[in-house]
Amino acid sequence: MQKIIPVFDHSHLPNASRMPAWIRQPLGDDVRYSQTARSVHGETLHTVCEEARCPNRGECWSAGTATFMLLGDTCTRACGFCAVKTGKPHWQDPHEPQRIANAVKQMGLDYVVLTSVNRDDLPDGGAGIFADTVRALREQQANIGLELLTPDFYRCQQEAIETICRTLESVISPQRSPQLVWGHNVETVPSLYQQVRKGSDYQRSLALLKLAAAQPGIEAKSAIMLGLGETREEVAAVLQDLRGVGVQRLALGQYLRPSRYHLPVLRYLEPAEFDDYAELAHSLGFEWVKAGPLVRSSYHAHD
Repeated sequence: MQKIIPVFDHSHLPNASRMPAWIRQPLGDDVRYSQTARSVHGETLHTVCEEARCPNRGECWSAGTATFMLLGDTCTRACGFCAVKTGKPHWQDPHEPQRIANAVKQMGLDYVVLTSVNRDDLPDGGAGIFADTVRALREQQANIGLELLTPDFYRCQQEAIETICRTLESVISPQRSPQLVWGHNVETVPSLYQQVRKGSDYQRSLALLKLAAAQPGIEAKSAIMLGLGETREEVAAVLQDLRGVGVQRLALGQYLRPSRYHLPVLRYLEPAEFDDYAELAHSLGFEWVKAGPLVRSSYHAHD
């Protein structure tokens, strides 16, 4: 299938200056990097580490961690920031949950992050595969730490959450605290949604996070990219909105342009600015905060 690449008119936008030194990350050469790659590729799995061109892949794979991406590598939306390809997906493998469980066992992981592409073409938005994968992982290793990073389940949000929660109720161990983290990224400020997250809705994202935060034994999490043209006041307002719906965990990172077809970086923030945002987040009551140029939503998620 031919890859569909979103095209945006960037002629009115200034380009940021050359990428600063603190952004660059080497590819991992640790022996565990190769072991992780073999486990992922041997089970024909997708990871957001590769598909989204995460700058931390070397560090994370060398540490034996990876974020598994369910439901294939083709997304039904065309966000202006995202490197995952857009098109009409055909991937739906009922054996994927077990293959992920097999890879996790091979890698010896005790904390797993599960995410997915948007699958607006599926009646349940892909919630059933999330549920089946959680069940397969917990059946194999009862005390494994789990973090979900889900889409907003457009068209079926309430039903999708109920599908996942029914599984969580049957597999969550009361001895773990928190038993599970449920993340959904708002990504940017509301004024930039039409440009950055075409097909998504800020209020719909907040609604999902509120429902996730209300579930017993679950901590809600979200993430924001910076450098797309947002103001500090707008970011502060988003942080207040997230706390208002019960989000406890927050990741703040620098937006990096994956290709010339994607939205440009308007500004590279200094590391000290991320420290300032982290201080603000803590003052608002967030219990877990990661903020830095290379932070992504699942970066050091197991901490």
